[in-house]
Amino acid sequence: MRRLLALPLGICAALVLAQPKSDWEVEQEERRWAEGDFRLPAYPKGEDLIEFYVSAATEFKFFIDRASLSVSPDGVVRYSLLARSPSGAENLTYEGIRCKSGVYKIYAYGRAGGNWAPRASDWRPIEQKSVQRSHHALWRDYFCPQRVPIYDVAEGIDALRRGGHPDSGAVRPGPGRF
Repeated sequence: MRRLLALPLGICAALVLAQPKSDWEVEQEERRWAEGDFRLPAYPKGEDLIEFYVSAATEFKFFIDRASLSVSPDGVVRYSLLARSPSGAENLTYEGIRCKSGVYKIYAYGRAGGNWAPRASDWRPIEQKSVQRSHHALWRDYFCPQRVPIYDVAEGIDALRRGGHPDSGAVRPGPGRF
């Protein structure tokens, strides 16, 4: 008899624990969040760049410096991003994405001569239709499937090489095979 009563009580307890958080609870977590410490990485080397697919709507090529990729306990995935135009002009930034809240931040810009110019920006929302589609692709398809940060650097590198994270549902052919 006790076992018969324990089963329904156990199911009820599991259902209560599985309930989504209220808006208030989510807001409180957001207020308590604090960004962890980090250091600017070494300037990228050509052999460490991994190309990733963003969209058929852009002629730019995008690369992540695998040596700069990190995942911190604060839920931020940090990386160096290189955007190359069809004419060969390049823009290099060191950035972070908060997976849970879908925002990104630029910490520094690359300078000619191989060093960083620190310029921390505010956290900005990642929007699908913005000019910066690379942020949306990194957030949704590579580093934050289902708004959950990758577990470690190896998982992020694997997602870049595969053309997307398996849990994102957006795995594409690798670079040069689009």
